[in-house]
Amino acid sequence: MISSNKLVAAICLAISGGLVAEFVKPQMPEGSNPGQMTMISAGIGLVVGWRVMGRRAGRSGAVELGLVGVVSMVFWGLLMFGLIEMLRLAMRRRLDEPVEALERAITVSMEYGLYLLHPTVLVTLAVSAVVSGHFTNFAARRWG
Repeated sequence: MISSNKLVAAICLAISGGLVAEFVKPQMPEGSNPGQMTMISAGIGLVVGWRVMGRRAGRSGAVELGLVGVVSMVFWGLLMFGLIEMLRLAMRRRLDEPVEALERAITVSMEYGLYLLHPTVLVTLAVSAVVSGHFTNFAARRWG
């Protein structure tokens, strides 16, 4: 069901996901192809904002709500990019066994996680958590 807090949370995390992806791109190695990283990250933020933050709005503090949303977005984003890379390598027949494919997905997810440790990215995640939490809780109080 559509509610204002779900909509606000989805928009906030979609913007946050897109911004974080744009700040991660310069941290990636030279010659790597980020592809549709910004759109995928924004899409993950949209879904996580709707499903995770939107449901919890009004029942917890703004900072807590924002942190839960951003951590969930980062987790699902890292998992998604690991799986995308695994599928890309599997389609090129570079992986021999399913276990090797899962190991590669986890390795890529961890590598992408290291890109998030840059100060610009960390500050963006922290600020977006606070702002998203406050906007979502405001929408839940005002229109929910």
